[in-house]
Amino acid sequence: MFAITRRALLASGAGLTAACLMNGRARAAEFSLRFGHNSPVTHPMHTRLKEAVDRIREQTSGRVEIDILPNNQLGGDADMLSQTRSGALDFCQPSGQILSPVLPLAAINVIGFGFKDYQQVWAALDGELGDHVRKEINTKTGLFAMKTRWDNGFRQITTSSKPVQGPQDLQGMKLRVPVTAIAVSTFKALGASPVSMQFSEVYSALQTHIVDGQENPLALIETAKIYEVQKYCSMTNHQFDAYWICANGRMWKSIPPDLQHIIETNLNEFGLKQREDVAKLNASLRSQMQSRGLAFNDPDIDAFRAKLREAGYYAEWKGKFGAEPWGLLEKYVGKLS
Repeated sequence: MFAITRRALLASGAGLTAACLMNGRARAAEFSLRFGHNSPVTHPMHTRLKEAVDRIREQTSGRVEIDILPNNQLGGDADMLSQTRSGALDFCQPSGQILSPVLPLAAINVIGFGFKDYQQVWAALDGELGDHVRKEINTKTGLFAMKTRWDNGFRQITTSSKPVQGPQDLQGMKLRVPVTAIAVSTFKALGASPVSMQFSEVYSALQTHIVDGQENPLALIETAKIYEVQKYCSMTNHQFDAYWICANGRMWKSIPPDLQHIIETNLNEFGLKQREDVAKLNASLRSQMQSRGLAFNDPDIDAFRAKLREAGYYAEWKGKFGAEPWGLLEKYVGKLS
């Protein structure tokens, strides 16, 4: 009786094993990759990226598995960029600012008070300006950048002491900015005292009053709960940035073209969906954070741009970026310098 039961169990187990082996999802992945990013798991960056990697696994029949490591698990943005360039990490999502220490031109879309609205933004970044920068990334950084930029949003200023109505309110203010030259340059030209630090340190720096304020898109202000340690949000729209989805160049070349196509297609497709998510989120976030006690105001934008022009800011950055890319920028936003 025992022998029959044992044979039955063995036969059953063999059948299950064969069935599992026939199932593509049960096979060990041919390419097991890691993707690090800075956003909380509730941010559209993470939720749409998760959908993208699930689709990639499905469409490659399990040959490609991408493990997502969100919320600065592997360090700050600059750390993850360095890890991706070295090959310790396979993918990261640097914004133009974060990529700029490696490729200064990557920060051209972050020029202070350059873009007036999303219509100008996507026309430029999906058009000639974006193509020009992407070509530079793919030939000069050891990275491979996907075509579609994921939305990081227009940046707004939050403070603990007073609202920012014009550049006069920024004089001497200790304001946290990303660890990039263009962020420091922008706020120095506006009269502030910028303090560079990684995003992972921002909440505690505001809580302990190491800095008076910070600047980030509304979606990050909400998901990182910045409203808990700030009183005012000034809708300056002072800079726009977007994420580049970047792969380590050597790793990317090792992947067969058919799998490259599936990966790139999905990362581009879900990037467009993420843009829609951020647009919807932004439409509701102001009233949502107002209900949590954050006071909003709408500053005089023209005064900020005039201050930058007077300080020689636009002329300086035109010289740094070069005449050709600056011309592509002004093709979409009008004359700046």
